[in-house]
Amino acid sequence: MDDKIFMKLALDEARQAFNENEVPIGAVIIDDSGILVCGEHNRIEQLNDATAHAEILALRAASRKLQRRRLTDYTLYSTVEPCAMCAGALILCRVKRLVYGVTDSKFGACESLFNVTDNPALNHRLQVTAGVLEDECRELMKNFFINRRT
Repeated sequence: MDDKIFMKLALDEARQAFNENEVPIGAVIIDDSGILVCGEHNRIEQLNDATAHAEILALRAASRKLQRRRLTDYTLYSTVEPCAMCAGALILCRVKRLVYGVTDSKFGACESLFNVTDNPALNHRLQVTAGVLEDECRELMKNFFINRRT
């Protein structure tokens, strides 16, 4: 599977969030054969829900669509390093792999602040690939916050 192709789909979701005045984070879930299961983007403001992160919404949508709570043969692509809540949800859903674009020094829980996804105290760990289309992901976030301040 080509991580860049799927990260571009996550970036498309993030751009939708940007256009909806949400923090531009997008996530997609892909099965092991490379088929898109679902895509989501942040909807925190729209839903007035602090848990409406792109990753959480994507996990919920995939579980509903597949009618299963364990996503052991799936990869989640996120434009930004997941927070502790989202990283915990990835563990609980038994996601096989996480691929993300840019690290998050304030909230990241896969390498920046914590490493929830590879914690030996937990009963599930997932493979993590960081830095895929990092520049594009960072630029979108940067532009969002520049626009918000002006």
